Amino acid sequence: MAIATKSAHYNFADAVLCGIDTETMIMTDDALPIHPALASALEAKGYNQLTPVQMEMANGGHGEADLLVSAQTGSGKTVAFGIAIASTLLGRAERFPAAGRPLGLIIAPTRELAIQVQRELDWLYAAAEVRIATCVGGMDMRRERRALDSGAHLVVGTPGRLRDHISKGALDLGALRAVVLDEADEMLDLGFRDDLEFILGAAPDERRTLLFSATVPRGIAELARNFQKDAVRIAATASTEQHADIEYQVMLVRRDEREHAVINTLLDSGSASALVFCHTREAVRHLTARLANRGFSVVSLSGEMAQSERSNALQSMRDGRAHVCVATDVAARGIDLPNLDLVIHADVPSNPATLLHRSGRTGRAGRKGVCVLIVPETRRGAAQRVLALAKLSATMRGAPSIAEIETRYRTQILDAALVAAEPDEAEAAFVAELLTKASPERIATAFLRQQLSVRPVPEDLLPLPVHDMQARKPKRDKENRERGIDERRDAEPRRPDMEGGVWFTLSLGRKQRADPKWLLPMICRAGGVSKRDVGSIRIDDMETRFEISADKAAGFREQISQPGSLERGIVIAPAGEARETSWRAKPKFGKRAKPEFNKGGKPGKKPAHRGQAAPADRDRKHKGKPKRPG
Repeated sequence: MAIATKSAHYNFADAVLCGIDTETMIMTDDALPIHPALASALEAKGYNQLTPVQMEMANGGHGEADLLVSAQTGSGKTVAFGIAIASTLLGRAERFPAAGRPLGLIIAPTRELAIQVQRELDWLYAAAEVRIATCVGGMDMRRERRALDSGAHLVVGTPGRLRDHISKGALDLGALRAVVLDEADEMLDLGFRDDLEFILGAAPDERRTLLFSATVPRGIAELARNFQKDAVRIAATASTEQHADIEYQVMLVRRDEREHAVINTLLDSGSASALVFCHTREAVRHLTARLANRGFSVVSLSGEMAQSERSNALQSMRDGRAHVCVATDVAARGIDLPNLDLVIHADVPSNPATLLHRSGRTGRAGRKGVCVLIVPETRRGAAQRVLALAKLSATMRGAPSIAEIETRYRTQILDAALVAAEPDEAEAAFVAELLTKASPERIATAFLRQQLSVRPVPEDLLPLPVHDMQARKPKRDKENRERGIDERRDAEPRRPDMEGGVWFTLSLGRKQRADPKWLLPMICRAGGVSKRDVGSIRIDDMETRFEISADKAAGFREQISQPGSLERGIVIAPAGEARETSWRAKPKFGKRAKPEFNKGGKPGKKPAHRGQAAPADRDRKHKGKPKRPG
C-alpha cells in the first residue's frame, strides 16, 4: 500500500476534523493516512483537534514500520495506536472479515487499563465491525477462552493472563499482524519482562511491533532492540511541555493533620470528581472509611480488590454516583475518568515518575486540572526534591480553614436558592399554604439547616502561614504544651448558656490516642451539633467525657442512638448510664481486639492447642527448675 505525502496527510486529517466528507477527497497514489471508518468515528465522538501523538500517527508517514513512541501521560495514546495499526489490520477494506485468529494484540500492564483500552477501541473501530476479546487476571478464564474460540479480530490483555492462554493453546498468534505494548515502561517495572518476551517470541516474525511508553529507560531500549526491526523513534512531546494543563499546589501541614487537610481540600475545591492517592492498601481502607463517615460519596481502588469490585468503583466515578476515589498506584497508569479535575497526593510520591503518572489522571487531552500534594512538615524536603526531579513548579498554599469552607457553603446555598425555578401549577398551592402557616424566615431557616445537614463537616486545622512554609519547622509553643492548652478549642467562642450542660462519655481515651482535633468533628457529626454546642472535652485513659449545651442535649442523645451515626466500635452514651460491657471491636484506626471463646462458646480463656500443655500445667511442669541465664 502506498503512503501519502506529508502534506496530503495533513489535508486528510484537517478534512476529518472539519467535518468534510472524506469520501470525496482524492488522495495521491490511493494513500490512506486515516482509515475512513476511524475518521467517521472520531468525528462522531467530537474530536475537533488531535493531540500531538495522535497527529504524528495520522500524519507521520511511517507506513508499516515498527515504532517506539514516547508521549506524556494523558495524551491520548490509545486512539493514537488505534490510528497507527488501522492500515496494518484492515488494509483498504472497510470492514474486518469474519473473526478467526486475532490480527492484532494489545498488551497493557493492569486490568483497568486493558479494559479501558478495549472500551476505546470498541468505539474507534465500531464502523469496521470489530470483535475484541479481553484477557485479564481476575476474570473468568473459561469465559475468555470461549470468546477466543468464537473468534476475535483484536485481543487486549495483561501479560500474565495472555501467557496462560498461549501456553494452554487457547490463544493462537499465528495470524498476528500487529502487537502494541501500552505503558511498556510500567510493565517492566512490574516485573513482566519474562512474560513479554514469551508473548513476543510466540508471535510471527513478520509483524509490526509498536511500543508506547511515557519514558524510554534502558530496559525499553533493550526490548526494542531485541523485538523490533529498525524501529522509528518518536518523541511526541518535549519534556518541558509536560503537564502544562495541570496546576500544582503544595499544602504544608502538621504531621498529624494530613487526613484533615485531605478532607478540607475536597470540601474547598468544589470538584465534581477527585482522585486521592495513598501508598498502601491499609491507608486506602482507613481514609475511605473516614471520608464515608464524613458524608462523602467515596469508593476505593487497590490491588487486593476483586476485578468486579474495581470495575464497579470506576463505573461509579464515571456515572457520577461517587465523587471521590481513594486509590493506591494501581490507578496511576492509564485510568481515564471523565471530568476528573482534582488529584490529591495524601502521601508524598516517592519518585518523580510516580508523581507524574498519578498527577496525569487529570489535565488530560486539553482539559485543565489541579494537583495538590499534602506535605507534612517533616517531608517538606522530600516533596521539593521530587518536584525538582520531575521539572515541575508548584505554588505554596495553606490548608483551607473552616471559615473558608463555610463561606463556600453559604455561597453555594445562596446560588441554589437564586437559580431555583418559580413554582409550577402543581407546586403553587402548597407553596401558598406554606407561606400562610410559616413565615418566610422560618422557611428559609429550614432550607438552610437542610442544606447544611447534607454537607460534610470541615476539620479544624492549625494554620501554617504561607510565607513560613519554606522556613524551618515551626515549634509548638512550649508554655501552652506544658499547660495542656489546645489552641484551637480556646480560640473558639464558648456559648454563654453552656452552664447546665449535659455530660456524655465516648469509648476512646488516651490509650487509643484520642485527640480533640478529630474527636470534636466526630462528636459534631454524630450528634448533629456545631462546635459551639460542645463544651469541655476531658480525655481519660479509657474514655473521653464531653459536655453538650442543655438545649441541644436531647436532640444529641436521640441522634447518637440512630444506627450508622458513629464509626464501627465507638460508643457514645450519657455520663452515668451503664453501657454494654461485652466485647466490641476497637476503632478501625487501632488494632482490632479478638474475642476468645471456650468450648462452650462463651467468652473465656483461649484453650490450649492440641498437644500443648495448659498454662497451669506448664507452670507446674517447670516449677522448681532453675531458669536459664539471660
